Amino acid sequence: MNEEFEKNIDILNDFIADKNDSEISATELAKILKNIKKNDEELFFQYLEKMPSDILGEIVLELPDRFLKEIIENVPKNSLKEAIEELESDDATDLIQDIEDVDSEQAKEILSFLDKEDQEEIKKLKRYDDEQAGAYMQTELFMATYDERIQDALERLKQEKREGILENIHHTFIIDTLGRLMFTITLEDLILFDFNKTFREELKDKEDEFQPKYVQDTDEIDEIVHIVENYDLTSLPVVDSNHKLLGRITSDDIHDLVQERATEQIYGLAGVDDEAEHEENITEAGKSRASWLFVNLLTAILASIVIGLFDKTLQSYVALAVLMPIVASMGGNAGTQTLTIMVRQLALGEVDFQNAKEALWKELILSCVNGLLFGIIMGLIAFFWFKDWRLGLIIASSMQINLLLAGLVGAGIPLLLKRVGIDPAIGSTVILTTFTDVVGFFSFLGLASLFLLK
Repeated sequence: MNEEFEKNIDILNDFIADKNDSEISATELAKILKNIKKNDEELFFQYLEKMPSDILGEIVLELPDRFLKEIIENVPKNSLKEAIEELESDDATDLIQDIEDVDSEQAKEILSFLDKEDQEEIKKLKRYDDEQAGAYMQTELFMATYDERIQDALERLKQEKREGILENIHHTFIIDTLGRLMFTITLEDLILFDFNKTFREELKDKEDEFQPKYVQDTDEIDEIVHIVENYDLTSLPVVDSNHKLLGRITSDDIHDLVQERATEQIYGLAGVDDEAEHEENITEAGKSRASWLFVNLLTAILASIVIGLFDKTLQSYVALAVLMPIVASMGGNAGTQTLTIMVRQLALGEVDFQNAKEALWKELILSCVNGLLFGIIMGLIAFFWFKDWRLGLIIASSMQINLLLAGLVGAGIPLLLKRVGIDPAIGSTVILTTFTDVVGFFSFLGLASLFLLK
């Protein structure tokens, strides 16, 4: 066994022996277990079974999805049931859904082991679409009624914290007798209140100060991401159409979502499948990449066909073959800059269809300026290199055309894909590269045919 493996074993043994004094996170434990599985699969499951139930669920969620089938088969159902019970409602729902994707019967069986209250919470959260706020909320929160004495509410909060019912509590949500959200009070504000008063008495002249920011359970999650980030919120209450308080969305869940989507965008722009890339089976990753490379091959053939239309021009002027790749390369790079910026701004909500015209104009102006600047530079280089002013003028004009259209296409493709409901990152680079190659070669060789073969 190597030194790192032995070190990981020691860390796990220390954690299991004295969990309460260990500060190691579920993420780190999952990473260690993943490394152990590479060397000794049997030992991996042995340590997984030894993990305390209050962290086992978090570890399973942190492990790659491809491990889940084996985990279900090797970890006792009772252990999985206890682990799910220890999770907060949103994470418990995620784990049940992950298990359901692998084995629906096992998921039903594990769900049936849970108490009725947990079952109902999970079923309720499962009803929401992945793009709705309700799918990301947790039902564990601290509520107090408007006429409740503050001291009584604090005693109840202490008790629920001691019993492990509540975790990561930052706010007290004040509700009326019908359960409708009235106010949101941070704990640091709460400790300044007069504990002998009711919330109604304390808030009598402060109602405007504690008006809550909230979202509805059916709101799109992208809107919630912007609210949490713009207002730097630690949690955001979720209400239904009748304003009844249902749960809260925490900033850590938003952070995970942003990271996940950023990763998807990066992989999408590269033309690879993020799930396939995380598979240990090299065949899956190979298939994913090969499919996009095949598409790219077809687009490269298209560009070659365009070049073939001007074979006589190329035979007459060898200099064209030397300069030709520069036009396509500059157009491709300029378009990729615009494409990347537009995809990211769409994801962040900085660009939408209301202000798309302004964004397009900005990219067109930048493309025109860059096309003019680098067209002049390359035109002068071509003139001094080959001693032909016509060649300099042709490549300068072609570069202006290609960079201008690269900017238009780089900005337009993501907007068009977003409009038809397709992830703007997926396939954009292939379309862009095809366009800039074809337009670059056609404009350059077409102008050369017009002006050099007379």
